Amino acid sequence: MRERVEEIQKRIAAAAESAGRSPDEIRLVAVSKTKPVASVQKALDAGLNLFGENYIQESREKVAALEGTGAQWHFIGHLQSNKAKYAVKLFDLIHSVDSLKLARELNKQAVKIDKVQPVLVQVNISAEATKSGTSSEDTVALVSAIGELPNLSLQGLMTMPPFFDDPERARPYFRELRQLRDHISDLSIPGISMEELSMGMTGDFEAAIAEGATLVRIGTAIFGERL
Repeated sequence: MRERVEEIQKRIAAAAESAGRSPDEIRLVAVSKTKPVASVQKALDAGLNLFGENYIQESREKVAALEGTGAQWHFIGHLQSNKAKYAVKLFDLIHSVDSLKLARELNKQAVKIDKVQPVLVQVNISAEATKSGTSSEDTVALVSAIGELPNLSLQGLMTMPPFFDDPERARPYFRELRQLRDHISDLSIPGISMEELSMGMTGDFEAAIAEGATLVRIGTAIFGERL
């Protein structure tokens, strides 16, 4: 696994430099969903410390098993409001806030444990019926509403483009998210930050970096095919 991790890190650095960016601007989220604790431990041993999970129950087991290792945990899947109380206890960043209902429930649960929960808003840039996320048109209103919730810290946006064999075809979707982020930044909405762009996976992360990604979510290239 160490060799795979080093290869990905080299590719991230090369993509950043090609785009005139510092590799330090980009964080690698190792997508560990469906992978056992032993695999996550190998990734830790290979120098990774940031892991992306999709399922609350599976995450609870991993977080407990790897407590004290320095692992950080990001939630990157679709989150139901009734799981918000678990999410705020487990995760350092939630990438997938897609509604005001969910944001309010996360805020409510964060208040209970005296936590300010970092979050991203998930935007369905491609408007695909099979994908979660708020619409591009509704993003500003959702961001503004989240800015008024005292126990949420909105730090940016996340998206998943359609799947293409050619990663260059995903670039317009990444570019659109960056442009939306820049537009929101220009509005200077109180209580929010737009530092993060979570976009890009194993097949297209270099295109995402070229368009401004700060968090790339890579699973297959690190852990192999899903179980």
